[in-house]
Amino acid sequence: MSKERNTQNDSNSNSPLGVGGVVGGGCKNSMFYGALPIHFELAKKLRNNQTEAELYLWDNLQRLTYLNIRFKRQHPVLYFIADFYCHKAKFIIEVDGGYHDIPEQYLYDRNRENELNELGLKVVRFTNEEVLNSIEKVLKTIENEIKERI
Repeated sequence: MSKERNTQNDSNSNSPLGVGGVVGGGCKNSMFYGALPIHFELAKKLRNNQTEAELYLWDNLQRLTYLNIRFKRQHPVLYFIADFYCHKAKFIIEVDGGYHDIPEQYLYDRNRENELNELGLKVVRFTNEEVLNSIEKVLKTIENEIKERI
């Protein structure tokens, strides 16, 4: 793993460079779990090109602020980009389009989910259709999962 230094950000715990200028804080306890600079660049591009379902969910996640939680969108975790991430609950939401049904993509998603679970992260998946057509049910599921984890 590359240990990039950025002396200007060494003391800034809110920086993606984290503690000591090491990306992700250099440990799995940081909210980035060792993500590299390239992942932050990719996440920024993805934030600027979200799907309709991702944008709709993002707008509706604000309704859960009474849980005293905060979501980040297109958030680097390890060498993945989570659609939505809540650090307080160690919780990831993925919004899947139709290509996630392709056998190779399905297998990749399951392996990715297993790696994230090993870090203590919970991953919940919704299809685009669930988000766009059943947002109340989606939000209730998210609310219940968050309450179990905080």
